Amino acid sequence: MTAKPLQPDPVDIVVVPHTHWDREWYLPFQRFRLGLVRMLDDVLDIMAADPAYRFTMDGQLAALEDYLEIRPERRAEVAALVAEGRLAAGPWLILSDEFLCSGETLIRNLEYGIRGAEALGGAMRVGYLPDQFGHCAQMPQILTLAGIRHACLWRGVPASVDRDAFAWTGADGTTIRTCYLPEGYGNAAGMFTGPADGLPDRLAAFTDVMRPWRPQGPLLAMYGADHSAPAAGIGAAGVRLATLDEYITGQPAAVDGLPEVHGELRSHARANILPGVISARIPAKQAMARAERTVARYAEPLAARWLPGDSAVARLLDMAWRRVIACSGHDSITGCGSDDTAQQVAARIAEAEQIGQAVVDVVGSAIGARARRGDLVVSNPSPHERTGLVLADLPEDRPRLVTAAGEQVPVQRLELAPTLLDETVMEDLSLLLSRVHERELFGLEIQSWSVEDDVFTVVVGRHGTTPYEYADLRADVLAAAGRPGPWTVRTLAEPMVTVAALVTVPPLGHVTLSPVPASAAPDRPARPAPPGAAAGEPLPDGTLDNGLLRVTVAEDGTLTLRTPGGLTATGVGRIVDGGDAGDTYNHAPPARDSLIDTPLRVQVEEICAGPLVSALEITREYAWPAALEGEGRSERTAPVTVTTRAELRAGEPFLRLEVAFDNRCRDHRVRWHAPLPASARESYAEGQFSVVRRGMTAEGGGGEHPIPTFPAEGFVTAGGLALLLDRVTEYELTGGELAVTLLRSVGYLSRNRNAYRDEPAGPQVATPEAQCLGPITVRFAVHLHEGSWHEAGLPRLAEEYRHDLLSTPGTAVAATDGGGPEPISVEGDGVIMAALRERGDALEIRLVAEHPEPTEAVLRGPFAAAYRADTLGDRTTPLDLVPGSPARLRLPLRPFEIATLHLVPA
Repeated sequence: MTAKPLQPDPVDIVVVPHTHWDREWYLPFQRFRLGLVRMLDDVLDIMAADPAYRFTMDGQLAALEDYLEIRPERRAEVAALVAEGRLAAGPWLILSDEFLCSGETLIRNLEYGIRGAEALGGAMRVGYLPDQFGHCAQMPQILTLAGIRHACLWRGVPASVDRDAFAWTGADGTTIRTCYLPEGYGNAAGMFTGPADGLPDRLAAFTDVMRPWRPQGPLLAMYGADHSAPAAGIGAAGVRLATLDEYITGQPAAVDGLPEVHGELRSHARANILPGVISARIPAKQAMARAERTVARYAEPLAARWLPGDSAVARLLDMAWRRVIACSGHDSITGCGSDDTAQQVAARIAEAEQIGQAVVDVVGSAIGARARRGDLVVSNPSPHERTGLVLADLPEDRPRLVTAAGEQVPVQRLELAPTLLDETVMEDLSLLLSRVHERELFGLEIQSWSVEDDVFTVVVGRHGTTPYEYADLRADVLAAAGRPGPWTVRTLAEPMVTVAALVTVPPLGHVTLSPVPASAAPDRPARPAPPGAAAGEPLPDGTLDNGLLRVTVAEDGTLTLRTPGGLTATGVGRIVDGGDAGDTYNHAPPARDSLIDTPLRVQVEEICAGPLVSALEITREYAWPAALEGEGRSERTAPVTVTTRAELRAGEPFLRLEVAFDNRCRDHRVRWHAPLPASARESYAEGQFSVVRRGMTAEGGGGEHPIPTFPAEGFVTAGGLALLLDRVTEYELTGGELAVTLLRSVGYLSRNRNAYRDEPAGPQVATPEAQCLGPITVRFAVHLHEGSWHEAGLPRLAEEYRHDLLSTPGTAVAATDGGGPEPISVEGDGVIMAALRERGDALEIRLVAEHPEPTEAVLRGPFAAAYRADTLGDRTTPLDLVPGSPARLRLPLRPFEIATLHLVPA
């Protein structure tokens, strides 16, 4: 009797035809796109021929948009398939790296993806995260707030998960049913490869592998791989085809009885998470943070407040956000692509920042038009009152600043600008006119001019405060040019002095400052004098003190920090250079490593000292191995000078640091170390709207060495020492110290042999630009604190460190009636503002409770009504508003809750 061939049971296996498409990786975007067009051409032809065929476009809408930009004639066809549910689109615009962009960028990514997919016919309602290198602690809440009840992912899942589904609880307590993909997003990539009569055996083998992960119910067969289209005709094999949306949303949303996982997913147990991407191509990470900050915290809020309804500004902001989101891709901002890809990513990041800055400039023009020339308008990007420093160039005869009410502002003189800018001899004086562009000369504005004998003098200043007509200048130059030369042409700068001013600005508000003569506003103390200085004694050399923190430089260039309460950290700022035989995915030390941490020479110079700001420059000279040679570092060295600017400001309890050097070496890692005031076995790091507790190690497995380096976005703290950060930074808690990576130089996208990874993470492509040769500058701040991170108010300190007050010069001939938007304030323990933008007839504000206990946000401002909203901008619940001037809203928040509000102006 002949055995009957196995007929696959459609209840047991559900096949999801799909692809995972990296928009850019080892090839740049446009070179990958041609392959995308050909692949989707094939898919659409297959779907036209087989009405039962389904296809999932890997969770990111951008691939479909990229395709339709080349094939606009197929848009109706694509839209029909999306609307029918046969082609799954979205919900993301881009598959972002969840740790290398801000939480706000993740929310905008989801918003753009869902809105775009809905416009195309419908968005997949599964938070599909197939290839990201781990997952942030707030992802369950981010998905839920967008109406998504299921997640699906691969990397980062801990060993405790022994099923193909688990209950993932985020930082705020939101739990979402999550489908785990054992064997990855291509677990059935070879199912239909080979002769048709072998399919029953392949299905049986698949069942044997996957059934232990799912004892009952249909098995998910992800039929697809990177950059390829599934084969045609698979529907004839008798298997059930579905989109990922159909399969996942067909499962119950209940999580009863499932394994529970809390917080972020950064385990190596089931798959590698490639942690070295956090520190690959660090300049790109710096640029990304600047772009996000410029767009989300300056351009968008300022435009919403000062230029509501401006369609051109709205379009520019849309362009900026699309570029920011595009750069957040898991093969983009990570830096694990080719050099060509990295160059393109850098260009897009730069464009995003430039567009954001253009919007800031436009708003600045509107702000400046309300103040007289020479005045300064200082704006506060934070929703609470701020007192901070701004720099101002003032006329030497008016070196003081007062508010519109005549109140004196503390200032500290820093430096005088040079007076003589240029002196040129001209035979023909009329040539001077070719230098002048309307009012501009040498980058400044013409104030006045004069003729004496054979000398023509032009006085320029930063802001033109006197009446000016080009025709008058031209007439006087041509009249003088009638006399024979030679002429001496002198360009003099209006005598100016640069000052630091300590300004108090209302929440999300502004103040206007006017320069006045010194006699009109005598100087006054800006803060208590530091110990020693109070008794008339000067501070010792190499010491800074602002009354809140004392900093002393040791002989080796490291720092001792001490608070008035006696909290002390010694040896802060040790620089350690070690070898790196890894690649853009994984750091790996060479077999024979050498660590260099002792400088050859140290020099300390005082930059400025005063009541508002004091700074020292510490120069340390090293000899670092020039590159790797064989199994170790070369004996050949390169001289490297590391310069550290240490700065204390009035009223700030932390030390600002700027570390700079010219990288002349290859294949190495440079880290900055800080011994802790107290021993610690755990750290707390802020990022993507949460604060995550981490230990000394990471869970291993998955063919990857679990190096305990982690990302932090806003701050990281351990043992009473906190670092305030201006970008996502790699850190490690090790041996009683915090170590942060200043630079990682590597020469390959992926090495086939990496001591810390069993398998290649990609092709072995040379990436000489990932060595990051040239100038490197890294900024952060150090803060010593008692108690926990929230008791020390680290979210507020990080907010103020990252977001400088904004100063705008006045441009009006005469002062206007002032005015401008009224302040809007937000108070509450741990409550931070993530975004403020125009949304229809309202201001949309996004708040996050970065606090481990329930808290309350109190909002005050000129509102007539307030509503809760989801992250897509749809209003959900009206809120009780206490009317008044200003109106008041009290909003209870659970720990780490993200709240989006619509505030309708009065």
